[in-house]
Amino acid sequence: MYTIIGTVTARPESREELATLLGAQVAPTRAEPGCINYDFHVDAADPCVFVFYENWTSRAALDAHLAMPHLQPLFSQLDRLLSRPVDIRPLTMLSPPK
Repeated sequence: MYTIIGTVTARPESREELATLLGAQVAPTRAEPGCINYDFHVDAADPCVFVFYENWTSRAALDAHLAMPHLQPLFSQLDRLLSRPVDIRPLTMLSPPK
């Protein structure tokens, strides 16, 4: 299993647009081969910070996800929408999966 936490921070003026674009990625991503879970959150203290908690069957499955055509409308606008670069943090699970 390959786990990441992805953090995306919107410019305040583009928060709603980014939230819509990110939310639209949930269903198609969950349907991808290799996706175990793909959970979309907003920071309780800062509504401009969005967090994805993702589990994939492998790093190759995540790499295939990142190349999917449904992500291109989002990726093509990141410079305009984000206040800082996307932060992707890989994790190693220490407990056995449930």
